[in-house]
Amino acid sequence: MEDKTMSINPILLVGGSGIVGQHTARYLRDAHPDLPLLIGGRDLDKAQRVAGDIGNAEGIAMDLSAKDLGIGDRPVSAVAVLFTDQQVAGLRFAQDRGVPYVNISPGIIELGPEVAAYIHRPDASAAVLGTEWLVGATSVPAMAAATAFGDVEDIRIGALLDEEDAFGPAAEADLERQTQVMAAALERREGSFAWRTGEATTSRFRSVDGTEMEASALSPNDLLGLSMATGAPNVRFDLAIGVSSSRRRGEPLSAEILIELAGTDPEGSPLAMRFAVVHPGGQMPLTGSGVAMVLESLTGLGGQAPTRPGLYFPYQLLDAGTYFARLRDIGGSIVDLQPEGKINKTVSMEHLVADVRSAA
Repeated sequence: MEDKTMSINPILLVGGSGIVGQHTARYLRDAHPDLPLLIGGRDLDKAQRVAGDIGNAEGIAMDLSAKDLGIGDRPVSAVAVLFTDQQVAGLRFAQDRGVPYVNISPGIIELGPEVAAYIHRPDASAAVLGTEWLVGATSVPAMAAATAFGDVEDIRIGALLDEEDAFGPAAEADLERQTQVMAAALERREGSFAWRTGEATTSRFRSVDGTEMEASALSPNDLLGLSMATGAPNVRFDLAIGVSSSRRRGEPLSAEILIELAGTDPEGSPLAMRFAVVHPGGQMPLTGSGVAMVLESLTGLGGQAPTRPGLYFPYQLLDAGTYFARLRDIGGSIVDLQPEGKINKTVSMEHLVADVRSAA
């Protein structure tokens, strides 16, 4: 089989010298040692240092006000934007070059500029609206869990970020914007999309160790994708920032995503699942791995054909079996939890993941 990394043009990571960018670059490097990378940043010295650490990479200064982003005529195979690009410069550059694109920053109410850019040039390139929570760490497991159901009626997501987790400046700005500036959060309620405002934006959920966490409503793209893909009439997403379960045990911090589904099995009997996606390294390894896997799918590095022009969410490009295998390889895990309330039947997510992984 031809080694695609020997002939592929460099992947451009805009914001590649930041924390998410460095994780993304390292996962790409581990999986594809010969893949060339362009590490783009506002600080050229930092970008060059990161590129030197990664190997087979070049650090470059980015200029989002320039049509060529400051890289001239050099070819690229894909573009990933890892911070807020209010000018939509990255997508327009990708469309001009006819290469695929992913951005992980804009919230639901900020999707308009990228969607408009896509609508005007739908055949130019594949564009991924990447602001799912930790880029696939919520949507892929939830979609896999939904396959055990005949009908999914309720999906509740509770994301727990440890207050000591590492936030780069871009990630911190994104989180502040989406939790403080955006006063309302979207949910699906009895089949209709509605905005949670005021007291409705506050809630609680139980972490992996059972501790009740105070949370606030959030509306990443997972909410849209899970609603449309599963047909569940009730979907909500809440975020808590506090002490993770592992740190309460005296261990290093972790990222936790609590996922609960309820509905009926294929025979019509009540069914519920509750489980957690956990990573001991916090949020950034999961995010970086998700971006790396999306880029692999976009460019065909995973062995499949490159993604055709279109508008996508990340979960549409991420094979569940491959995702779960990579999650295990980077130190993440799936933890089965007891659903809340009186439930007659449950399904083990750990067993389901093992089956999906073995079939991949």
